[in-house]
Amino acid sequence: MSIWGKVVGGAAGFAIGGPIGGLLGALAGHAVDRHMREADNEGENTEGTQQISFTIGVIVLSAKMAKADGQVTRDEIDVFRRAFHVPEHELKNVGRLFNQAKQDARGFEPYARQLATLFQDRPAVLEDLLDILFHIARADGVIHPAELTFLREVAAIFGFPETEFERIRASHLGADRADPYTVLGVEPSVTDTELKKHYRQLIKEHHPDRLIAQGMPPEFIDVANDKLAAINTAYDAVCKQRGLS
Repeated sequence: MSIWGKVVGGAAGFAIGGPIGGLLGALAGHAVDRHMREADNEGENTEGTQQISFTIGVIVLSAKMAKADGQVTRDEIDVFRRAFHVPEHELKNVGRLFNQAKQDARGFEPYARQLATLFQDRPAVLEDLLDILFHIARADGVIHPAELTFLREVAAIFGFPETEFERIRASHLGADRADPYTVLGVEPSVTDTELKKHYRQLIKEHHPDRLIAQGMPPEFIDVANDKLAAINTAYDAVCKQRGLS
């Protein structure tokens, strides 16, 4: 079963809890909520739980961000469906969760905090989630100031300082606009040896296989591949400037 089928229909029995579990319980009914509590009491912490939490976090934060500029456009919803390969037969359930999140009176902060706790020892997974949100924000061709503020606040809750947020943001500006040193998260004064070591570490941390092993569902692999491409493009640009082979 794909992650989309598990989000609502297959969620019972996974120990999610917190605001994410509460949202699922409100959507899917008391039986799901009860099974979640039972699993939580048993201390269950499965790969499925993490992948479902990641996916619901993406949907919820996307819905909250879509309201940040004052409206939810069809482009923002459609790009979500296209980019993350939501099967036709799962659109209804995903749409219900998206709408439930929009109507939820709580802000985005409780959900972001729960995700930060769940993946606190896996910052690359949290960064990938931010990358997905940037992807959604660009759906209408521009990241609005309110959306950028939203993204910055989510990043802060995830534990990323401002310098790290600017690095993540730079990777979404495109090679023609982004400073390659900022994308890589290094100063122009970095030595060639330090540059190569840092680059290799970035590639290791953001490799899709590693992210999937740490809780990112395979359905989001395209965004992870885009991040790797941005890192490689920035590194190639710096090497060209320095005359490195």
